[in-house]
Amino acid sequence: MIKSIRIQNIALIELAEIDFFSGLSVLSGETGAGKTVIINAINFSLGAKSDKTLIRHGENYCQTEACFTDLSNQTKEVLTELDIEFDDEIIIKRKLTVDGRSDIKINGQTVTLSMLKKLTLTLCDIYGQSEHYSLLSAQNQLKVLDSYIGKPIFDLKEKTLSYIETIKKARKILEENGGDEYSRSIRLDVLSYQINEIDKAELYDGEEDELLEKKKVFANAQKIGESLSLVNSSISDDGGILDILSTAVNKLSQISEYKSDYSDLYDRLYSIKADVDDISYTASALIDGIDFDEQEKQRVEDRLDLIKGLKRKYGNSYSEIMEFYQKCSIEYENLQNFAELSKRCEKEIQESEDALNLLYNEMNVLRLNGADKFSQSVESELATLGMKSAKFNVSVSQGDFKLSKDGNNEVEFLFSANKGEPLKNMSKIISGGEMSRFMLALKIVAGEMGETYIFDEIDAGISGEVAKIVAQKFIKLSKSTQIITISHLPQIVAYADNNYLIKKSENGEKTTTNVLSLDENGRINEIMRLTGGGDEEVARLNAVSSIQSANEYKKSI
Repeated sequence: MIKSIRIQNIALIELAEIDFFSGLSVLSGETGAGKTVIINAINFSLGAKSDKTLIRHGENYCQTEACFTDLSNQTKEVLTELDIEFDDEIIIKRKLTVDGRSDIKINGQTVTLSMLKKLTLTLCDIYGQSEHYSLLSAQNQLKVLDSYIGKPIFDLKEKTLSYIETIKKARKILEENGGDEYSRSIRLDVLSYQINEIDKAELYDGEEDELLEKKKVFANAQKIGESLSLVNSSISDDGGILDILSTAVNKLSQISEYKSDYSDLYDRLYSIKADVDDISYTASALIDGIDFDEQEKQRVEDRLDLIKGLKRKYGNSYSEIMEFYQKCSIEYENLQNFAELSKRCEKEIQESEDALNLLYNEMNVLRLNGADKFSQSVESELATLGMKSAKFNVSVSQGDFKLSKDGNNEVEFLFSANKGEPLKNMSKIISGGEMSRFMLALKIVAGEMGETYIFDEIDAGISGEVAKIVAQKFIKLSKSTQIITISHLPQIVAYADNNYLIKKSENGEKTTTNVLSLDENGRINEIMRLTGGGDEEVARLNAVSSIQSANEYKKSI
């Protein structure tokens, strides 16, 4: 529900802070005081279209900050999907400047207008002259009817899921492995070429590193040869390291028997001589092993070019190329056996579509029967709300087969407000006041479907006993959801749990709209004003009596 809203520089409102509560909240005030501005401000917070005409004259921007609490599971799911952090409440802040720049934040995180609308559809519905008519879309009309029908239709929807999943999987297999015969033939040729190319290459793990090492040796062969030759000559030539070490070893051998320290020293030096001798041998062998054969050098280059080409086409490494190879082999085998695979998939699709059609037909019967009862119930409610000539009908038809848990029904709400007028698509002819009362009737018949409902102009064209009935219906709805409404009727003001007075005042050359939360005495005075005054004492007694009557009704339900 909406917990509070802070409005700045919207129309006649310079600054207003309103705290809302559960139950029924009624906003009243003189004509032109700015009651609808409050609704427009809430609508602005919810993502309604807006332009700079919304901004208070003389200001550079307008801004709202709305707080919502008691979040529904649906709201939490959208917040999670949008990756927005939240606790027990969210704050939506929206700003618009005179040069058209817009800034929207949810819990301090900048979002787009489409992201905001996706969230606010789960928070609040406004019915009146605003553009926030969620019910006017065909998809939502179907949802409303199904909500009225209840468990039987939802059980059928649940049964469709496994068949839909089967069809999707089978279609995906056919798409990945099939197509028409010509497409399969081309794909088989491509796969065959790729498989054979990799096979023919006879790659092995680590080959590229080995080839790169050889290439480096070929590129630096002269330098390597010179270095190894220098090492070998330094060790093996006359007067080299080996001659010096041999002399030293011989000298130590002559004294090694006299003391263990001499013997150990001899062993160590002998070991060093052996290592140096081995180094000389290895260096000599490496010199002999340097191959300056141009043919081998070209083979290495060609092989590296081959591997580079395969990596460019099939993967960045040996393992990725082999993974690609395995996938191609599996797909090739499936395509070769496509006739059998296709037959199995087509059978699964046909059987699932037949099952879905049966479920869709059951849905159709439920919706046709439910639509008749629903239409009659809503029409009856509209009559009690002062719209005795209104006609309402839910048109249900079956369209072409489609893969949807909702079936293939097309639902359209048809409406006529006046006697003798034909039924037409509701979204094209219904007025703001009619929409508000229609929604009230709908909520009573179909049950609560949201967190907060805001009604604008609902009391247009009604008075007396009908107004009292509207107020009582509001009270029933407000037991399970937050209701906010604008009203100029004393009967509805008397039934409110929370009253707000919208008041316009002039200060110098400026006109400002203010919002006042009314206490008990303030509510009495407002009811007196709405009833037209007269004898003040009698008017006060009547106001007090209206409030007492409303309180007694609240206790009785």
